[in-house]
Amino acid sequence: MKTFGLLGYPLSHSFSKGFFTDKFNKEQINAQYLNFEIPSISEFNSILNEQNDLVGLNVTSPYKEEVIPYLDVLADSAKKIGAVNVIQIIRSNQTLKTIGHNSDIYGFYESIKPLINPQEHKKALVLGTGGASKAIVQGLLDLNIEPHLVSRTRRTNTLSYKDLTHSILREYKVIINCTPLGTYPKSNDCPDIPYTSLTHNHLLYDLVYNPETTLFMKKGMENGAKTINGLQMLHLQAKRAWDIWTS
Repeated sequence: MKTFGLLGYPLSHSFSKGFFTDKFNKEQINAQYLNFEIPSISEFNSILNEQNDLVGLNVTSPYKEEVIPYLDVLADSAKKIGAVNVIQIIRSNQTLKTIGHNSDIYGFYESIKPLINPQEHKKALVLGTGGASKAIVQGLLDLNIEPHLVSRTRRTNTLSYKDLTHSILREYKVIINCTPLGTYPKSNDCPDIPYTSLTHNHLLYDLVYNPETTLFMKKGMENGAKTINGLQMLHLQAKRAWDIWTS
């Protein structure tokens, strides 16, 4: 039986296993999807060696960048972005080859594009600087939207949360949460931004999808902003991952 799985830590919030298990059952695919919840990326090679039927992996936080040195090849999408969320595993004649891809950018681009108003949405704040944010930044650039990173600490070309004034939020009308803040079970957390500066012209995109409506989204809606969670992105990137694995 072919095995696919998810690499990350922690994984209790993830819907990926349910998505693929449902797919395998509905389409009568003889395969299984496992969660590989490892506290260190150093365990990656052990998974490859122990799981002889493993042919594909999704990668989530915090390993989208850390896994790269362990891979044999990077596809153009992963090279361009600098992060991997899909690993294709090719086994032939007792040899093994791993290829890193990025399908996050496809999922993000396709899910946010219908919501973009080019007249209003010209600049975006990207909350978080981890592996997920890299695909988001590239997706925004492909949409002709100027991204600006936000982190807990101010750095070159990166704002801190304390820098987010009323005037900045009036200039940047797309805000994407790429942090895990608000993820179940810590659903009462949210990024520290001045929500009262939001308007009906703002679009808030939360990569978190569990819970369905995060506190980040709730605070946005209370001030008239449009909101979307990351569930559609998850489904789109998962479908693209399946295409990669079975190509």
